[in-house]
Amino acid sequence: MSNKLELTWIGKDKELKIEPRILIENPTLSNTAQDTNTDNMLIHGDNLLALKALESKYAGQVKCIYIDPPYNTGSAFEHYDDNLEHSTWLNLMMPRLEILRNLLSNDGIIYIQIDDNEYAYLKVLCDEIFGRKNFISSICIKMSTVSGVKTAHKNKTIIKEKEIILVYAKDADNFAIIPQYIPLSKIDDEFQYYLDKHNSDDPDCWEIKRLKEVLVANGIDAENEEQFQKFINLNAQFIWRRAFIRNEYKALSQQNPDKIFYITKNGQEHYYYRGREMFFLADKFHDCFTEEGYKHAISDLLGDIWLDINTGKLFNEGNVEFRNSKKPEFLIARMLEMSSKKGDLILDSFLGSGTTAAVAHKMGRKYIGIEMGDHAYTHCKVRLDKVISGEDKGGITKSVNWQSGGGYRFYEIAPTLIVEDKFGNPIINREYNAEMLAAAMALHEGFEYAPDANYYWKQGKNENAYIFTTTTHLTESYLDAISKEMQDGEYLVIACKSFDSGIDRLYKNIKVKKIPQYLLGRCEFGKDNYNLNIVDVPVYDDEEE
Repeated sequence: MSNKLELTWIGKDKELKIEPRILIENPTLSNTAQDTNTDNMLIHGDNLLALKALESKYAGQVKCIYIDPPYNTGSAFEHYDDNLEHSTWLNLMMPRLEILRNLLSNDGIIYIQIDDNEYAYLKVLCDEIFGRKNFISSICIKMSTVSGVKTAHKNKTIIKEKEIILVYAKDADNFAIIPQYIPLSKIDDEFQYYLDKHNSDDPDCWEIKRLKEVLVANGIDAENEEQFQKFINLNAQFIWRRAFIRNEYKALSQQNPDKIFYITKNGQEHYYYRGREMFFLADKFHDCFTEEGYKHAISDLLGDIWLDINTGKLFNEGNVEFRNSKKPEFLIARMLEMSSKKGDLILDSFLGSGTTAAVAHKMGRKYIGIEMGDHAYTHCKVRLDKVISGEDKGGITKSVNWQSGGGYRFYEIAPTLIVEDKFGNPIINREYNAEMLAAAMALHEGFEYAPDANYYWKQGKNENAYIFTTTTHLTESYLDAISKEMQDGEYLVIACKSFDSGIDRLYKNIKVKKIPQYLLGRCEFGKDNYNLNIVDVPVYDDEEE
């Protein structure tokens, strides 16, 4: 009996024996003309198989993950059963989240966008996989409006406007967010005062005035936005509001109501007047990332309620149609801005129309995007090609000053390694050539496939251990020749179709295995789809349309 708090469901304990597949580049679909050394990847295929293929090479390397998984499932059963329905969805999510966690760097972060259908279940599941201490926040984001056909049942339900983004760190102790700020349309009414220093450093020469009086004295019309804003920008260090204090200066400044107290403490300036601290408007200016670009403006710190994302003009974003299902580029850009920097690796395993990859590309991040459907060809590739050529003028293009350039490589997931012959015997898939077979075996055994230029038997490496895959029959003399080339402390695994009896026991530092027999039982071969009957996708308004 488990002592830990966890969510249970039908099928949770069933082990998925996922076959590690290799990824095969399709050069005709790759776009590398402007960047022949690109590491960006666009992968077509079931995302569970793709994630498994990435795990050995990219474990611990992904800085930021964003996923927008299916929010609910179609019933796969004759009679609807809520327990089975949620179990189906959880069985889809759990193995994917486990691999995604492995892919995250120690200072990495994952964002998962979801709605009310599965939010509560997903939160508990993520607590189990990522650890409750690594939960950062749940962001509430306005993704719709109370209008249109949704209002037809307003007397039966509360109209949905929001979605939730769950945020988890790989390790909260190593994680840090880059604070984001939201520009304000006007200054707070509490900023009513002006500190006139009369060009003096002596506080006894300073004078407190009402802001309205100063504006009038300078001929500034507060209703003229351009005039007023120009004055505010030039004089923000003198405009202030009152703030509560709890130190010795409260009583001291109250006892001396006409005196301004000025001190520096820990490198910071503090001003006190009539029992209050003076909080200056200049401290409200921050660098903001906005849909119009980067700006230094009066702003508030961004919290966990995001109401400013425009979801009503998405129809033409990316120059591809993805009716009612796109995510705003600025939404993805904000998450990347607050949790990554240029050159960091970004991953989205539910890529959809390609928004995350397009945004990462424009922002100078490396990326891996996975899409299981034909959208990989009709949307993701098309969209990225337009980003690279500079044809994509929408989304965040202007705000990040994107021009053109870069590239990506397009990959397909390799077919299953083991198939059955006409007699039902397991054999190596004939679609695998020698190089594919060697790469697949390295992946199966946890080696990095990296053929050595000098030693043919060093096809894959894992520290001081190597793997060699051959389709030839292995003899004692063959093994002797390899052994003579091995250095002290080196270990070798040889995978072959057949070998002479007894040679698998000749050398302690050489292990001989026969394929495909020893792979059987370790993986589920021949399964190319782990989608679990997902039929629904999230739907959003498109007010522009």
